[in-house]
Amino acid sequence: MGVGIKYRAEVDGLRALAVLPVIFFHAGFDWFSGGFIGVDVFFVISGYLITTIIISEMDDNNFSLIHFYERRARRILPALFLVMTACLFFAWAWLTPSELKAFGHSLIAVSTFSSNILFWLESGYFDSATELKPLLHTWSLAVEEQYYILFPIFLLLTWQLGIRWIVMLLVMLFVISLGAAHWGAYTSPSANFYLLPTRGWELLVGVFAALYLKYNAHPRSIGLNQALSFLGFSMIVYAIIVFDETTPFPSLYALVPTIGTGLLILSAVSGTIIQTILSLKPIVGIGLISYSAYLWHQPLLAFAKVRLLGETSDSLLFALCIASLLLAWISWQYVEKPFRNRSAVSRKFVFSFALGGILLFSAIGTGFILGSNSKYRVGFNDKLLNSFQRPDLTNCFETPFNHSAEQWGCNLGVKKNNIDFILFGDSHALSLKSVVEKQAKKLGLKIFFTGSSGCLPFLDIYPDRSDQNVNNCNLLNERVYKLSKNENIKGIILSARWSYYLLGDYKLEGAQFISNRKEGPFSLNGSIDAFLISFKTTIEKYKLINVPIHLISQPPHQKYHPESAYFYESKGIHSVDDLSVHRSEFQKLNEIPMKTFITEQNDINLYDITDLFCDDLKCSIGESEASFYYDSDHLSNYGALKLEDTINSIFTFN
Repeated sequence: MGVGIKYRAEVDGLRALAVLPVIFFHAGFDWFSGGFIGVDVFFVISGYLITTIIISEMDDNNFSLIHFYERRARRILPALFLVMTACLFFAWAWLTPSELKAFGHSLIAVSTFSSNILFWLESGYFDSATELKPLLHTWSLAVEEQYYILFPIFLLLTWQLGIRWIVMLLVMLFVISLGAAHWGAYTSPSANFYLLPTRGWELLVGVFAALYLKYNAHPRSIGLNQALSFLGFSMIVYAIIVFDETTPFPSLYALVPTIGTGLLILSAVSGTIIQTILSLKPIVGIGLISYSAYLWHQPLLAFAKVRLLGETSDSLLFALCIASLLLAWISWQYVEKPFRNRSAVSRKFVFSFALGGILLFSAIGTGFILGSNSKYRVGFNDKLLNSFQRPDLTNCFETPFNHSAEQWGCNLGVKKNNIDFILFGDSHALSLKSVVEKQAKKLGLKIFFTGSSGCLPFLDIYPDRSDQNVNNCNLLNERVYKLSKNENIKGIILSARWSYYLLGDYKLEGAQFISNRKEGPFSLNGSIDAFLISFKTTIEKYKLINVPIHLISQPPHQKYHPESAYFYESKGIHSVDDLSVHRSEFQKLNEIPMKTFITEQNDINLYDITDLFCDDLKCSIGESEASFYYDSDHLSNYGALKLEDTINSIFTFN
């Protein structure tokens, strides 16, 4: 903690309280549904410790930026570079071309302290499963590293103003950052989650704790300390148990674990029960290795899920959690501790090591990007590689579609005045873009296409999504209906991942629940009722304007990513046929939507495309040298070509 800074064992115990929930959350254990808040606890601790060190040295007139960055390099980089090195072989051996390319980008981003920005840019509906990214967790390190760069400079520039002015400025920044976080949680959740401006206030909670303790003593009343420390501990535990992935975060909700952490720092002092618990040697021991444990756990879990295609048991996941602690002790004992020894490792070596590591991993990352599709590594021929291609989103999908936006979709086919058909839906509609355009050009038709992720193309519907202030599904449906009415079109084509709004995936997870009311409720039974009601409403309203509805069923949802399937087949580990989903499993997943559609088939034109991809037993991921999918449920451009006759029959429907 630096020369002259009193060691507090309970703070290391608090680190244990932060890291274990994160590990168990990433492992997927239900009791730790809010375990992600451990990162927020770390932010507060970091803000407290770093501020304590800096202001103590500034008070003594011996603060040095070079010395500060040297300490940070000694603390962060050795273990980080070790874990990155350990990932290289497994990444090259096990990751598919797209996964290896993404991993290469993450190597560069981690090396340049910008992985939070990378994962923000990569995130979203089309992103591959985040749990399969070995270095995803480094986003929080990037946030802290960016804070380490900016905060000391801020203090250097404002120190002469006096502590009162510094606190006032920090309070202003805190309010702005917290306000932006709460707003961003509902409008830009991905950027809000990953970026420093909406995370900075959490670090400032620790900063305020450090500033208070620098110029004030801990509360003297043992009773008050008991109460406040128990309250702080309870707030953290509450967040771990009650919060989950649906909790808007960070937002005002994040005040629960962060203020709880601040209370513990201020009041968990000698004589309190919480301080006694947090100072127990086993807990302190985990706290000491918490940084290395945090580094190791995500690669272990991610590579296990990659290698086993997600089929990991709870016992294996728990064993991997324990393994991360064992590896953490090794790297703490033999890497972290030696590098902190200034008599053994000089400043010059530390900076040379840091620069060398940054350049080396950036070079390796570039190599992985360039070599990700190497035929020598994956054995994919050009036909197979090309079959993974997806449609271009440009000016078509998820464009602004408020009442005044002029560009809220795009035209496919030939250029002429009148629109013949509208193609509308979620990302499954986007998968049809290339085949629709191809057939439209053949027949001299103009097609208007629009859609949005997670937007069921039914009127009077509200999805349970945090982005609805911007990507307003209800408004988009109304605007499509208005266009259909005004243009006198020949028909509207609706395409979506229908089961997504009811059951989610085969594990009955990840469903995008819907409601007929903006405020919900959002539940399985509520979604089933809303699906039926809004579907009937859509039929009735389009009948009133004499626009035929052409509804396309969803392609079979696969259990495995196609690149993974072909990659493992090339390695002789699994065959594509073995990894293709059973028809009976898909039909069970798709049962509710299809029964709903069949009930109303006299008023719609229903196109069940299941037989295009399935025989009696299996629904194939693809052919021997070409994939029908670009991920587990979206058709690739190649796979969409199987719908040529379907699209042609829609366009020539009388």
